[in-house]
Amino acid sequence: MEKYDIGLAYIWKFDKEFINLIEQNLQFHGLTTFIIGEHNIHEVAERLYNKSIGFRCYLDRAWDADPNFEELGKMAVKRKTLMLNPYKFVHHAIDKATMHLEFITAGINVPYSIIIPPKSQSDSIKISVSDLALLGRPFIIKPCNTTGGGTGVVTGAESLDEILTERHNFGDDKYILQEKIYPAMLDSKRAWLRCFWAFGKVFASWWDDQTHIYSILTEDEIKYFRLRKLFTITKTIARITGLDFFSTEIVLAKNGKFIAIDYVNDMCDMRFQSSHPDGAPDELIAGMVDNLRRYVSKLKKIGRNL
Repeated sequence: MEKYDIGLAYIWKFDKEFINLIEQNLQFHGLTTFIIGEHNIHEVAERLYNKSIGFRCYLDRAWDADPNFEELGKMAVKRKTLMLNPYKFVHHAIDKATMHLEFITAGINVPYSIIIPPKSQSDSIKISVSDLALLGRPFIIKPCNTTGGGTGVVTGAESLDEILTERHNFGDDKYILQEKIYPAMLDSKRAWLRCFWAFGKVFASWWDDQTHIYSILTEDEIKYFRLRKLFTITKTIARITGLDFFSTEIVLAKNGKFIAIDYVNDMCDMRFQSSHPDGAPDELIAGMVDNLRRYVSKLKKIGRNL
């Protein structure tokens, strides 16, 4: 059997730079990698079935776009592969309605929200005038399970009619209505941050919700603006979800509270800022990749079997 320390599955063309960096870093430190894509997925599936190939752990960045990859991942797990971001955990974590309630239980501040059932289950909804007043205007409409790039999200809703209209777009999905949160200003920067949990460590960055542009958050800024709580909140989300790799958006609001906004994004956009203006800072990605390398090295050191 050919044995590899990590299998890396991807199909999005913009993931190539990220996957290449993982390969370079891990191989430089003596770890073995194997890439799975559309070109070889069926061959790998056959080899897994025949037990002629094995992976110590597996990172799947393709399963949400092609169900064949999820089937491959499930087969790998049956062969004792450690799945990073297990599918059942992801399905649980990306449900915004579920996370909203679990965040509240864990003491994480969230926007005032109303959860409404799928249109396919109930054609009518009951929202009082007082409920709408608490949401304020404008408010946000989000499908609970349709994720990625703001799909289906309305950020400037004003009326009940807009809610009824939006429910038609994803009729089998629950919707969450949220009050709009306005960030504090910290030295001319909007206090809107994206925090990544990457294989046991928090990586935080400024992220402007209006321009979608990242900028590095320095250790001095963390101390000066008292932003250490970002790390505590992100670690709590990791504990709640059980995920190995995700991002979350956290705002320091004008009232001084840290509020989780976009709860869990499991398929993080890892485009490099040097290649794409709205990509993540290169050094941030490099840090996450290096932490993945440490994680895989530890698995190998403790002798996790293939």
